[in-house]
Amino acid sequence: MSSTGTTDHEANGPRAARHERETADRLLRAATRSGAHLIAEAASLVHGWAVLADPIAGAVYSAPAAAAASGVHAAAAPREHPRSTQLPAAGAVLVLTPAPTVPPAHTCHVATTTAALLEVRGQRAAELRGEQMRLHTTLIRLLLAGHTAAVTETLGSDRLTHVTVYRLSGADVPAAHEVLWRAVRPSLAPHADACTLLGRPDGELVVAELHHGGDDGRILRLVSRLSERHHLLAGMAGPLPLAEMPTAHSDAAAARHSATPDRRIAPADAVGASRLTSLLPTSPYARWAESVLRPLAPAHRHLLLVWLRTGSKPRAAAALGLSAGTVRARIRDLSRLLGADLEDATVRAHLLLALRAPAPDSAPEPGSDPDSDADSGSGSGSGSGSGDASGRDSGSDSGPARLETLPDGLLDTEAARAWAVGLVGGLEPHLRIALACWLRHHARTAPAAAELHVHRTTLTDWLSQCAEHLARNLADATVRAEIHLALSATRTGPDDPAALPRRGGRTYRRL
Repeated sequence: MSSTGTTDHEANGPRAARHERETADRLLRAATRSGAHLIAEAASLVHGWAVLADPIAGAVYSAPAAAAASGVHAAAAPREHPRSTQLPAAGAVLVLTPAPTVPPAHTCHVATTTAALLEVRGQRAAELRGEQMRLHTTLIRLLLAGHTAAVTETLGSDRLTHVTVYRLSGADVPAAHEVLWRAVRPSLAPHADACTLLGRPDGELVVAELHHGGDDGRILRLVSRLSERHHLLAGMAGPLPLAEMPTAHSDAAAARHSATPDRRIAPADAVGASRLTSLLPTSPYARWAESVLRPLAPAHRHLLLVWLRTGSKPRAAAALGLSAGTVRARIRDLSRLLGADLEDATVRAHLLLALRAPAPDSAPEPGSDPDSDADSGSGSGSGSGSGDASGRDSGSDSGPARLETLPDGLLDTEAARAWAVGLVGGLEPHLRIALACWLRHHARTAPAAAELHVHRTTLTDWLSQCAEHLARNLADATVRAEIHLALSATRTGPDDPAALPRRGGRTYRRL
């Protein structure tokens, strides 16, 4: 019996070792093909399922595909899946769930070998990642310079016709870049008529998704998760034709300045969008805007729109890729060209309103009500017969249109007054006066507090009360322009510091 037992032990030992070698060989051959084949081979060896789960991308690889959701849940809550084996691998989590008949030792061997091979693949990818990232950044710069044909030839696809751009900023951008790179797994070979470029041309993270007409939302979901996890702020613009990549790039930067910790991704079509524009009578609104903006070329209008959206010349310069001095000089030239003081808060608000206007018809007919898209995606307005009549009476017949004043029948309609009252109605007198003064000083607290003869802390507290009452983000330059228009439309007395209710000294009394 002893000799028989010894023979069985000697036979089982080499058999088990041979079986482990065969398992490792199968996994190694699969790893040389791709990560997806490696995960599929691991699932086959344990007669169950295997998932590589990433905290940002979700299921990176899954075998079978139906196990993806279970794998992600098991990686997030391992105690709820006691039959699964979880191991860290290449910045993600390998989840392996065997069949009930598979020995635990075999499952452990498959899991550890698969995780080790994933780490090797990850290290190899990291060695090539630096060169690939530099190539992506170069392609993004080529797109911004207008060399779209060279980029599409490099990518080997002429079906990439549109682009959606994301621009992310924050302290954790380098780490976010690495995480998003692993999650997207970018390739220069287009898949399903789409290709994603990731780069950091100027210290920020730029994501350019090239596609055919529209995207499937996958990159938006990844950017959303990434911005939440790494506390980034993002602006999104597009889809736009590939030739308009510079426009999408600057629009995304302008939108990013409207992002907040509560709303980390701001789309460009929401920046500058206003419920007011849809309430204005279309024909007189469009004709007035076309008249005051006639001296401007499209490039001038775009520069002004980005400046008004971002709220400052340095931010506009960063969004446009220009120096702050260049932006200041161009705005001075445009101020002379328009014959208006662009440093005046009212002129700025009127200019933004003009830039949002729908395009006028080439030959508008009396009583017509054309529908056009707003310049910044704010939608089309619908005019009424009375609105058109008032527009004709106050249009070119009453003299040349100017930015300092709006034509009759634009903001003095019942619909516009109702909008203004709904926005700023109910503000206490001291809050209204302080807010109007602050807006005239272009959201600068120190000079506004000096004019009001109150402490900066007092004014800051009042502005916080205004933001809470209005339920608006006062850090958004376009919101401030709308509030300025609403205050003008509802003014019944002078909103100047001399009318600030006071009790004595620097205090005030409530009315």
